[in-house]
Amino acid sequence: MNIEVNKVNDPDVLENVFAIRREVFVEEQDCPPELEWEHEDESVHFLAKVNGEPAGAARWRKTANGYKLERFAVLKKFRGAGVGQALVKAVLADLPSSADHIYLHAQIQAVGLYEKFNFKKLGEEFEEAGIRHYKMLLNS
Repeated sequence: MNIEVNKVNDPDVLENVFAIRREVFVEEQDCPPELEWEHEDESVHFLAKVNGEPAGAARWRKTANGYKLERFAVLKKFRGAGVGQALVKAVLADLPSSADHIYLHAQIQAVGLYEKFNFKKLGEEFEEAGIRHYKMLLNS
C-alpha cells in the first residue's frame, strides 16, 4: 500500500480535501456543516492518497494561541492502514521551524494516535460539535 501526503493549494485538488471532510465529519459524525467550514483561507491543507486514491485530509493554521493542527479525517475504508500517522508526520514536518506551542483538539478515539507523536492531554475532556475531545499539546 503506497501512502502519499501532499500539501494542497490547487482549488480543484482542494475539493478532494473538502469531500473527505464532508463524508467523515458532516455525514458520518453528524457535525453541523457551518462548524466544519471555517478558517479555510488561513489554513494549510493536506491530502493523503493511498495508491493514488484520495484517502485522508488534514490542515494546520496559526492561531492566537500557537499552531493548531486540525480536521484530521480518514475515509472509513482506509482506517487502520497508517494514513492518519502519515498525515500527522506530514503536517508536523510542514510547520515553520519557529513554530512553538503546537496543539490540537483530539477526538477521544484519536488520542492514542497523537500520543505516538509526543502530544500530551491537557485539562479535562470537553465537547466540540457534539463530539468528545481533549486538548493536546506537543511536548518538544
